Amino acid sequence: MTNEHEGGLMRVYVPATVEILQKLVADQEFDPMSRTAFAVTPTLRESYAAGDDDELAEVAMGEAARASLRLIAGTEGDVTFRRAVVAADVDDADLKLRPDLDDSVVRLAGPLTMAQVASVHVDLEQAESDIERAAGIVDAADLGDADAEFTLGDAEDHELAWYAAQELPFLLDLL
Repeated sequence: MTNEHEGGLMRVYVPATVEILQKLVADQEFDPMSRTAFAVTPTLRESYAAGDDDELAEVAMGEAARASLRLIAGTEGDVTFRRAVVAADVDDADLKLRPDLDDSVVRLAGPLTMAQVASVHVDLEQAESDIERAAGIVDAADLGDADAEFTLGDAEDHELAWYAAQELPFLLDLL
């Protein structure tokens, strides 16, 4: 995982749900909630005494995965209990750092287009029961409930599977 690319592009990690991914494929873009994304920001880099760019990218991806869980928790009606994160390359001039929210939070200037997507990361089927349990307690975990933190840890132990952008329509057909 990389963060900065030639031409002033920055890798961002955008929380999503399977339903949001379906919209992305259908419309070729989506507008993330509050245009929130996560990235290796200067503030995130400063908050870790050690860690290379790949390790810091894992931290930003983890924050995006937890935000995906919050999106799942806030969804009414049918929801697929799989976290999803879209890794995209955006012009860093279009980013607004938001260290007031978290060290890795950035605000996108506009909707995210399919052309910007580098890869998509989605939970595998075996994670669904843990994700469903965690979606109901993520707020309690954030407030320090030890049992909720344990349940959230079970969900976050699942690694997100990597898919190339061009594989996304096929992945969604299989879900």
